[in-house]
Amino acid sequence: MNCTDGLEPAAALIQATDGNFYGTTTNGGAYLYGTVFKITPEGKLTTLHNFGSTDGAFPNGLIQATDGNFYGKASEGGASGDGTVFRLSAGLGPFVETQSTSGKVGATVIILGSNLKDVISVTFNGTSAKFTVVSSTEITTTVPSDATTGKVKVKTPSGTLTSNVAFRVTPTISGFSPPSGPVGTSVVITGESLTGTTSVTFGGVKATSLKC
Repeated sequence: MNCTDGLEPAAALIQATDGNFYGTTTNGGAYLYGTVFKITPEGKLTTLHNFGSTDGAFPNGLIQATDGNFYGKASEGGASGDGTVFRLSAGLGPFVETQSTSGKVGATVIILGSNLKDVISVTFNGTSAKFTVVSSTEITTTVPSDATTGKVKVKTPSGTLTSNVAFRVTPTISGFSPPSGPVGTSVVITGESLTGTTSVTFGGVKATSLKC
């Protein structure tokens, strides 16, 4: 077996913004120093780079940064033979990353990205949110009222950046009326982000009807 497509993919795969999986092999490839590869959800494998020692040898893992590029390290090779840090472009565009990826209405969310100095707007699945620009790589915002689960989008003069994963808005209940009643009583539940509710239970017993 010549292992021209790589050998020993020791590090975990990452799923990039295009939906495909990317990773490294620590050995094999055209020069036997490892590879960077892409594999589609259907299983199609493509070798993106073969390490040749001068650019690094024996890579172990990748991350995708908000500029869209992949970054990693090789434990050996390079100009001095002691390893390299590398960047690989696969043609994927920039995006934003939220920290964290879920929260209730009013929660503070940090958004990381590139060239964020002149942000025009921030939306949570289409709902506008107030924001503060902290630096060219960071803005802070709060989850707006009526927000629903979906992608966060940041509009800039050069285009719109979309979060790499959907932000999950945590539903909250602020009250219900009446506070008590016999079986069959109609109860109104109020709160935030309740759109899309699929079931309601009372003490573990599922309600017989539901209207949002």
